[in-house]
Amino acid sequence: MSQGDERGYGGHGPGGRTDDAYSTLGGTRQTRTRLPGGDEGDGYGRRPARNSRSLVMVVGVVVLLIAAIAFANQGGGSTSGDGGEPKSDAAGAGPTAATGTKPVQGKNGTIASGFAHDEQGAQSAAANYAVALGSAEMFDKTKRDGILQATHDPAVVTTLQADMTKAYSPGFLTNVGLNEDGSTPSGLTFVSRTIPVGTKATSQGTDSATVEVWCTGLVGMAGERSTKPVTATWFTITEKLKWVGDDWKIESSSQAEGPTPVNGDNRASIADDIASAVEGYGGFTYAR
Repeated sequence: MSQGDERGYGGHGPGGRTDDAYSTLGGTRQTRTRLPGGDEGDGYGRRPARNSRSLVMVVGVVVLLIAAIAFANQGGGSTSGDGGEPKSDAAGAGPTAATGTKPVQGKNGTIASGFAHDEQGAQSAAANYAVALGSAEMFDKTKRDGILQATHDPAVVTTLQADMTKAYSPGFLTNVGLNEDGSTPSGLTFVSRTIPVGTKATSQGTDSATVEVWCTGLVGMAGERSTKPVTATWFTITEKLKWVGDDWKIESSSQAEGPTPVNGDNRASIADDIASAVEGYGGFTYAR
């Protein structure tokens, strides 16, 4: 799964960039996503001057990986609580308390679908969509197009798919350690996995919702020859959802780094252990 104006939805000027191929936009250590438009991105996190209807998830998903590899550590997020009501006690258990409702039974490909038409359903949809959009499958064009179609408002999908194809250019793919066609070099395992830690709705209407998903993630290349080892990153994704065709879909989204906890004292595992874990442990369907 980018990152004032109303987060990710207002205009802003062009930003510069460092020489690091894995730095964030404009050297600000912060990223934004916008609605699709006619501007063309280059897939490397560089952002030319653009109007308020630029990419929805191109920067959001791609720069998530760039920021992770760059060991980004800036926090972000909001302080509003469940249902958009202000919370005086930010440490309360309300936003992550289980409701006992069973997870959704539907599937759109490999992605959960058929979420409830309420706040709980919106939070569950946001968590599951964050997982899909932060997955290694996003680096395969066919799978990426399917993920975008399953998670986004149909009104933005066609333009978004074209923009994402430009963003995931051969140059970008090789910069993250993959082959130009997005395949993984022999003897290595590419890792990109997003794990939601908690969700909260900052606004909720009958057919719209804004949900924040606090996540940790793994990204990098596992293998003895890897020059980009798998690292952990922390970030918060804000998804603006719309009720479309009897389900919640993403209308636009943004991402901010953090909140990031202090690293523990765990010894880093060898590359083979990381590769085996990623291949051997599956993900979850998330529901409130």
